[in-house]
Amino acid sequence: MKLPRLTLLLPLVALATLAPAPAASAVIGGSVSVRGPWAVRMLVDGKGECTGTAIGREWVISASHCFFEQAQDIADARIEFRVGELDQREGTVVHPVPGSRQGSPAADMMLIKVPPMTVTPAKLPGAEPVQPGQAVRQYGWGATCQGDENSCQSDVLKQSDLRVTKNEDPRCEGFGGGTDFCLTSISGIPAGGDSGGPIMGTGAAADTLVGVFDTSDRESVAGAGDVSQQLAWIRKVVG
Repeated sequence: MKLPRLTLLLPLVALATLAPAPAASAVIGGSVSVRGPWAVRMLVDGKGECTGTAIGREWVISASHCFFEQAQDIADARIEFRVGELDQREGTVVHPVPGSRQGSPAADMMLIKVPPMTVTPAKLPGAEPVQPGQAVRQYGWGATCQGDENSCQSDVLKQSDLRVTKNEDPRCEGFGGGTDFCLTSISGIPAGGDSGGPIMGTGAAADTLVGVFDTSDRESVAGAGDVSQQLAWIRKVVG
């Protein structure tokens, strides 16, 4: 059964009561990433919360649900991003430009303006949506275990390999449809803390952002927003 998207948010109260998690090495069943220059770690009150992607020197895209706590907006002053390093502890800290956040009216996506970053941004896809059978790769600093995800957030960027699956597949009930597409695991599965992170192409498209991760069952099925279907909104906001 699909977990509600808001469950991917790490409860801040619980995080505040835990000691810092030991460094973890992989998504649940995944592997350590050796590159990801566009990957962005999002922290709230200094604690790892979500993942995002730099799509320009001044813009980050992530999941809208990462910016709400108990249905209330999280203040910009509580948010920071760490960029430019595979180890989140070494990343350069940037903060949102106050009042700059723009949520998609049709998808679980948020655009956030930040001061200029020294990063290599991800490329945007063409207008064609992802296709069933397409292999993609997910990146994030999220949980590496099931159960208490607050206790196993990764300090290093990690990845899982996934396959785009027809939304009509019975396994995909609740994970695809509308502007979302369904993913099934090849190796590993994203979890809490990976929300908002990049779903990238592979091979020659390894630097192309095709999706924004939003939910998974923590075992074998995940859902992501299709970036190709949000290009008009992205270009309108980013310019």
